[in-house]
Amino acid sequence: MSRVFLAARALAYSTGFVGVWVWLALQVERRAGGTLPVPPAAGRIPGAVLIGLGGTVVLACVAMFVVAGRGTPAPFDPPRALVPRGPYRWVRNPMYLGALLVLVGFGLWRTSLAMILLAVPAALCAHLLVVLYEEPSLQRRFGSQYLDYQRRVKRWSITLGRRPAAGP
Repeated sequence: MSRVFLAARALAYSTGFVGVWVWLALQVERRAGGTLPVPPAAGRIPGAVLIGLGGTVVLACVAMFVVAGRGTPAPFDPPRALVPRGPYRWVRNPMYLGALLVLVGFGLWRTSLAMILLAVPAALCAHLLVVLYEEPSLQRRFGSQYLDYQRRVKRWSITLGRRPAAGP
């Protein structure tokens, strides 16, 4: 399979996923209709920083899935190899963490408390997806290699001083 075709698929899936969340965030903001306090406009700059940081993490994760995993972030087109490299060396779910940073940053940038609060149910949904679907699926697909990775790298917390996971 061509890496270019794989990268194009990963980019298309990721763009679609981001588009859905942007649409959802805008709907939440619209439906809140001024019922919530407005965060200060000074939050726009930190919001832009969070969008950039989170977006960079997400793009690095997608790149790792394509290059090291020979797959995409989509559950129906997953990586063919376990990816304990890049951001995955430090935390098992950096793509979700990056996406949550983007979501909170987008809310700050738009000065929308409704969008910022959307990160709470989004985080809960991500956690449930990881625990109920992704982890069992990865354990079935990669067996002891995933179990070893799971023992060495935490699900959500980033510990920079700890010895990172070794790549295959």
